[in-house]
Amino acid sequence: MSAAAIRRYEVGARSTEVFGRVLWSCRGQHFVADGPVHNGCPGEAATPAELFLAGVATCGVELLQVLARDEDVQLRGARVEISGEIDPDHPVRPDVTVFNAVHLAFELDGVGEEEASRLVERFKRR
Repeated sequence: MSAAAIRRYEVGARSTEVFGRVLWSCRGQHFVADGPVHNGCPGEAATPAELFLAGVATCGVELLQVLARDEDVQLRGARVEISGEIDPDHPVRPDVTVFNAVHLAFELDGVGEEEASRLVERFKRR
C-alpha cells in the first residue's frame, strides 16, 4: 500500500478524578465518556459501547453523502439509527466482549427507493 493511501487517526484518552470517567481528545477537541453503571462507573456520559455505535452511525451518514455526491444523486438528508446488544450470558467470543447483534436503520431524503437502496448497499460494501 502506498503512503498516500494510508489514513492515520489518533485519539488519546486519560482517566479523571472520577472513577470510570474518561477524558478523550482528538485534533484539539475534548470529550467525556463514562464507563457503564454495571461496571461501577457513573454511566452519565456516553459509554464506550455507545461511542463505538456513534462512530458507525456517523460514518454511515457521512459516507452516504459522499456516495450520493459521487453519483450526482441529490440526497437532501440522511439519518442512521443504530442499536447494539451485548448478552453477557451468551458471549460471541469467550476472550473479548463484542456485540451479539447490531441493527442499522437508514432514512434518506430526496431520493427514490431504488437510489436509496443502491446507496445503502454501497455503504454496506465499504
